Amino acid sequence: MKPVTFTQIEETLYHEQLDNGLNIYILPKKEFNKTYATFTTKYGSVDNHFKPIGEKDDIKVPDGIAHFLEHKMFEDEEGDVFQQFSKQGASANAFTSFTRTAYLFSSTTNVEENLETLVDFVQHPYFTEESVEKEKGIINQEITMYDDNPDWRAYFGVISNMFHAHPVKIDIAGTIESIAPITKDLLYTCYHTFYHPSNMLLFIVGPVDPEKIMEQVKRNQHKKEFASPEDIKRYFDEEPHTVAKEHEVLNMPVQTPKCLMGFKDIGVQRQGKDLLRRELIVSILLDLMFGQSSTNYQELFAEGLIDDSFSFDYSAELGFGFSVIGGDTSKPNKLAAQVKNMVTTFHSEQLSEDHVARTIKKKIGSFLRSLNSPEFIANQFTRYQFNDMNLFDVVPTLEEITIDDLKQVLQEHFDFERFTVFQVKPEGYQE
Repeated sequence: MKPVTFTQIEETLYHEQLDNGLNIYILPKKEFNKTYATFTTKYGSVDNHFKPIGEKDDIKVPDGIAHFLEHKMFEDEEGDVFQQFSKQGASANAFTSFTRTAYLFSSTTNVEENLETLVDFVQHPYFTEESVEKEKGIINQEITMYDDNPDWRAYFGVISNMFHAHPVKIDIAGTIESIAPITKDLLYTCYHTFYHPSNMLLFIVGPVDPEKIMEQVKRNQHKKEFASPEDIKRYFDEEPHTVAKEHEVLNMPVQTPKCLMGFKDIGVQRQGKDLLRRELIVSILLDLMFGQSSTNYQELFAEGLIDDSFSFDYSAELGFGFSVIGGDTSKPNKLAAQVKNMVTTFHSEQLSEDHVARTIKKKIGSFLRSLNSPEFIANQFTRYQFNDMNLFDVVPTLEEITIDDLKQVLQEHFDFERFTVFQVKPEGYQE
């Protein structure tokens, strides 16, 4: 077990990779009351075209199958695993994103028992055709619920506008039509390809003894047999730099229209420090342009074009990246025009060294406060590791960013040739 100390933030992280390929990370936090653990596979909704382990030919699987598999993992021969966690005083959950599926628990007691339960149920798939068919009805209801959610439709609408071919444009849960052909055999194929320990990461944060926890996991894994690790071959169609659609309107029964604007990124094969820098630089630029202390935000608010739903975010993984800006607005067309004008003006303005320095300090402060949350640490650490980044490099990387870095990324990322608008409006709405 290798300890790595991050002197600047006074944290020591323990890491070991087992013979079966599983990476285990333990972050002891003696001042915490709660222990939080995540067992995560590098497998998400975009991984719908791959070569199954041990097979010669690649296959395309139904959209939404990664999310479907996540649902099915909580069932075994004895019933629902949630009940076991509940008996042991833990709160358990799971989620599927574009690029990963995570299973997790938090508890203040019985940490060893809950950790054993977490690792065991994720490494024990149990699917029957009957239970798979039953699950389709449950997920169909979930898909219908999201179809009726205007915020969700707006978010995936603006992403779909940006991308021609990349599966990031597809709703994580898929559609009622796409999940219909899922079978237990397809689920087992996806499971055995992506849930091998070598494609997974176990992270534990809390008031734990690293030596004790590491030995427990080693004993657990030693009792199990796994196939030899193999590289997973994923396939993606070529994605043009341009957006698929520049503008789209969806009519839904909403009280207030919604307007989301997106900038599609380029150079999306970044990993490691390059991706971390890109993520932090775009985040700083968005804050400079539209943060609550910015002149732009104050003007938009004063004009009644935005309310407290207004937000912005940058998302990037290997193969895709994009910014999304917007929220509820009574004048969606005017908001889109104003944001476009503000970004254009920002391109021509001189960046203030004081303003940049304050924004970076604010980012550092926000990040350090986030380290008081075990949920934030565990979820972000795993995402960073899967992209060859390190969560604890955030502060030193922020400190290295210069105005020249900001200017370069401003020109690259905020390019109106890769800009799109998606609006949700009530039927017959006139602005």
